[in-house]
Amino acid sequence: MDRPRAKQSPARAACDHLKQIGRAVARLAIAGTLTLPFLAVSTATIAHAQKQGGVLRVTHRDNPPSASIHEEATISTDMPFMAVFNNLVVFDPNSKQDRLDQIVPELATEWQWSADGRDLTFKLRDGVKWHDGKPFTSADVKCTWDIVSGKVDGKMRKNPRKPWFINLREITTNGDREVTFHLKDPQPSFLAMLAGGFSPVYPCHVPAAQMRTHPIGTGPFKFAEFRQNESIKLVRNPDYWKPGKPYLDGIEYTIIPNRATMVLALEAGKFDLSFTGELTPELVKDAQAQAPQLQCVVQPSNTQGNLVVNRDKPPFDDARIRKAMALAIDRKAFSDILSHGVDQIGGAMLPPPEGLWGWSPEFRETVPGYSADVEHSRAEGRKLMQEAGYGPDKPLQIKVSTRNIALYRDAAVILIDHLKSVYIQGELEPLDSSVWYARLARKDYTVGMNVQGTGIDDPDVMFFENYTCGSERNYTGYCNRDVEAMFHRQSMMTDIDARRKLVWEIDKTLQEDGARPVIYHEKGGTCWWPQVKGLKLAVNSIYNRWRFEDVWLDR
Repeated sequence: MDRPRAKQSPARAACDHLKQIGRAVARLAIAGTLTLPFLAVSTATIAHAQKQGGVLRVTHRDNPPSASIHEEATISTDMPFMAVFNNLVVFDPNSKQDRLDQIVPELATEWQWSADGRDLTFKLRDGVKWHDGKPFTSADVKCTWDIVSGKVDGKMRKNPRKPWFINLREITTNGDREVTFHLKDPQPSFLAMLAGGFSPVYPCHVPAAQMRTHPIGTGPFKFAEFRQNESIKLVRNPDYWKPGKPYLDGIEYTIIPNRATMVLALEAGKFDLSFTGELTPELVKDAQAQAPQLQCVVQPSNTQGNLVVNRDKPPFDDARIRKAMALAIDRKAFSDILSHGVDQIGGAMLPPPEGLWGWSPEFRETVPGYSADVEHSRAEGRKLMQEAGYGPDKPLQIKVSTRNIALYRDAAVILIDHLKSVYIQGELEPLDSSVWYARLARKDYTVGMNVQGTGIDDPDVMFFENYTCGSERNYTGYCNRDVEAMFHRQSMMTDIDARRKLVWEIDKTLQEDGARPVIYHEKGGTCWWPQVKGLKLAVNSIYNRWRFEDVWLDR
């Protein structure tokens, strides 16, 4: 049995601390060395406890496509609505990295792998209720992943995580408190897929249409209101299964599309916390100059800028044109302009040291297109374009579509400038978030500048979601069955070093094939005022730390 570490409640921790103090006092009394300063320090430590109450005020960058986490693939939905739900397991919030060996129970109390690594059984927590009062059972777990894996039609409009569970054969229950996931092949990372913010358990009795507008969960906060283009409001769940939590009375997100306006409001103290990863390093520096009390971190978000090309639409069905576009990209220039050199350069996987699976700098130098000699690459690109019938007197005219938020628009403008170097003239086409994702899913675009996040820093999530043939999130339509076979092979490996070596080779092949050229890995800033306590972010993903049950306000 894999026995996860028990998560200690604040009340239990305080109790244990008092016992320790009591034992220490007794020892000192016996030794005749008890002093008042000792007591003063200890009682001060005890008094610094979490406060109940208050509403956390958070900025939001745009209008979420919907409130249904399982139907969306954006932090715009994940961050505000993760607090409504629970998972079977979660990444340990006390760990700085989201990783497979740092997972703790949530709706599950324990888990066990079968000897052959194909069956994963969970014991489930008793006494948990959905926000509408109905009991949580194993049927809800089975129902959720029957729908997400595509085995049952749950009437969802989108199902972006279906490829995550391509290896899931079936789910069975044993009474109300036990559920087993049966896999086709061994897959150690399967547990990590269940631990992220995109893997909440949904209620069987609530239809998908309602989950998009009024979600029901078991989490620390209940949905209250979602006003399009205005705000999202959550309120404390008084019947939460963790006694005494959450500490906050509620959370309110205010949608402010203009980033400059948002920063000014944050600096003025109108908000407690910024939308995660939304601030560039320069904006963080400016914000702290204006409001020195602001606490900020700039770290990888596991979000990458990439070029998406619809290879099914002429003339982009010509591999020469796709390769020329990739060769036009100056990755260092993107990083320098967008973040003053803070953004990282890598392949599909997040670069180290924060990333667990990304290329080493030495290996990266062996990958075509990653050379520092950008002009040499562009000369090769121009030659390919001329072979395809284009040139300085006959440039290829295109529209570069992108999501209408600053992070996407800024990168798209740089991309358009780079494409000029290979006889491609681009026109910017900004799209509302809901339109952007719908068009990508339908492949109703030609060229796009995409800024895409990966919920979990693991090759299975990256490869199966974004590069398998027919995946909803495989926006470019890339399909290579030989490479896909390598996806499955690395997925079954238990030797981490051997798996990483194969992952690097797969990633190199994807970049050489121009499957979805990765341009940069973003580092974004998140800021909050000192009154916000208990917020713990991960260095390798922005998607998994928004339960907010441990956050409290000291004001």
